[in-house]
Amino acid sequence: MDASLDASRDASRIDHETLNRYSPSIAAAIAVAGVPQEGIGLVHRKTAKIVAGDGPVRWLGANFWSRTGGPLMWRSYDPAVIRQELSVLAAHGLTMTRSFFYWPDFMPGPYEIDETMTARFADFLDRHADQGMTTIPTFIVGHMSGENWDPSWRAGRDLYSDVWMVGRQAWFAGQMVRRYASHPAVAGWLVSNEMPLYSGASASHEIVATWAQLIKDAVRAAGGRQPFSLGDGAWGIEVTGNDNGFRLAEAAELADFLGPHVYPVGDDPVRQRYVAALQCELAGTFGKPVIMEEFGVSSDFASDEHAARYYRHLLHNTLLAGATGWIAWNNTDFALTGQDPYRHHAFELNFGLTDAHGVPKGTLREMQAFAGTIDAIDAGRCDPADTDTALIVSSYLDTRYPFTSPESATAVSRALHQSYVSARLADIPPRLTRESTGIESGAKLYLAPSVKQILATTAGTLEELAGQGACVYVSYSAGDVAWHRGPSYGRMNDLFGVRHQLDVGLADRIGEDTIELTLTRDFGGLTRGTTLAFRTGGSEHSRAYLPVAPVTAEVIATDGHGRPALLRRQAGRGSLILCAYPLEHMAAVTPRVNPDATVMLYNALATHAGVRRPLSADDPRVACDVLVRDDGARFAVLASHADEPLAVKPAVAGNARLATLDGSEMVDTVTMEPFGISVFLIAGR
Repeated sequence: MDASLDASRDASRIDHETLNRYSPSIAAAIAVAGVPQEGIGLVHRKTAKIVAGDGPVRWLGANFWSRTGGPLMWRSYDPAVIRQELSVLAAHGLTMTRSFFYWPDFMPGPYEIDETMTARFADFLDRHADQGMTTIPTFIVGHMSGENWDPSWRAGRDLYSDVWMVGRQAWFAGQMVRRYASHPAVAGWLVSNEMPLYSGASASHEIVATWAQLIKDAVRAAGGRQPFSLGDGAWGIEVTGNDNGFRLAEAAELADFLGPHVYPVGDDPVRQRYVAALQCELAGTFGKPVIMEEFGVSSDFASDEHAARYYRHLLHNTLLAGATGWIAWNNTDFALTGQDPYRHHAFELNFGLTDAHGVPKGTLREMQAFAGTIDAIDAGRCDPADTDTALIVSSYLDTRYPFTSPESATAVSRALHQSYVSARLADIPPRLTRESTGIESGAKLYLAPSVKQILATTAGTLEELAGQGACVYVSYSAGDVAWHRGPSYGRMNDLFGVRHQLDVGLADRIGEDTIELTLTRDFGGLTRGTTLAFRTGGSEHSRAYLPVAPVTAEVIATDGHGRPALLRRQAGRGSLILCAYPLEHMAAVTPRVNPDATVMLYNALATHAGVRRPLSADDPRVACDVLVRDDGARFAVLASHADEPLAVKPAVAGNARLATLDGSEMVDTVTMEPFGISVFLIAGR
């Protein structure tokens, strides 16, 4: 049953401009919309955590090279400088570092360890202990800051498949563990730093997994009981669609945590702020704790103000996406202009949380503010609130099917990213569920954005989910390549109650620069006659709509030519909704598009589905989410993507209100600074 609002039935037009001013009454209604349906429950977003001692660890830190030498710091090691560098980090709330055994220096021969270097590393650990800090040493380094650093004796041997070479790596890891495993400053172990960049051509995932297992076995045999991971960056096929030999499914069997490395380049500011969050969500589908192992920006690439803003959003958005630790790149700037890699990668000089003299930058102050927030809410005991919304991850992202274009994975990734952003801005933060491992049941709303192809078995799954009471939304895409252009759903007509009108090998091109979808009936809080406007984009293949005629489906919206554009088929207690336009794909290839009208559409879908939202805002430029502590305390997190101050009146479900974190003052209207983030206690039920 559609939970439409009792609003004016006058036709209205909602486009990219007026979207920023949509009615607060919609947000208020959707915050409490939906009555639980039998057989449909909340989807859990509980996050895995690294536990040490009596509770979860608090990893908030920096990747560390001393300003005395960068990767060559062990040759010019200065304990006094190290002490000062660590003290600045500790004073700003950081608790740990990620550190590196520069391989050519620590292992000058295949059976040799440089004891001068190891003594300096022991002092380095002592300096951490003096500050109450810990560190995660990294063995095979290897790749660093735009250059690969081989020990002279490697002589081109393959790092994964040469048995002797793998043995030397395992031996080195074991030697380091034997020296330092009992030191209280050692928090964990990492095999490498971005090994795919060091090893060159991709090896098979079976060989990479075996290499990792052998090194882990050496670490455990040498007494290393601390948490263990690979340090590869989580750049493999399950996250990026690119198969570099490192599979998260296999890493999750070996590692105690997974560690994304994220340095986004894009064309939309809002999407930029959610890249790391989405990668954390994707990594989190494998059930292991997720640590933001590397993130940051060079001052060459962003002003101090923009860099601080990026940090602010990344830290909070990844917390809401399930990350439980954060290690920025890196602790300091360098004044090492004549030293490689900085000589030829000059931007690498300026990634620091402090400048080359140790003076804090805006990014370190953001880390300090975040430290205060996670301490105030005791974030280690918090999980993102359960959700009614699921975002389907196509198996064509993480699986290479025969005679399927590899470029399809890129299109899947981009549409997924855009859909995630729109769901966040609609205050329906989704749980990701992978088609390749079986779409999870339990959600009220399923989003399948800009789908070119699904597995033949998935059609039945989607129909079953709808039959159980869910709303399943699928937007069409012809794909962005000529190879088998068009939908591959198996039984699209029956699934959606339509009859498609596609012609042989031809794309039904979208000619307009903007498409307008006009509602032909009240739907999800939007009244009949409401028009949603979307900017168009895509290649000669993907800038195409799906011509359909309804059979058992009802038309919800038509395009500017009167053609069916949004259709609904009742299926059991739920419904299947087909969008004939690749809305998420078009937005994904359009610069500076967010928030677009997809936010409004997702709002309507959520209201139609009866999605329960504990918190929502009256402006799509403000994203809302909730954290729940294990004692029942709840915290509201509001993130502004506006370049102007905002006064927001969040709608809180039930009889609850927002309050300051100490509970001393109730808050009805939240005043947000440009690009600000606010955290409140939710008081009451």
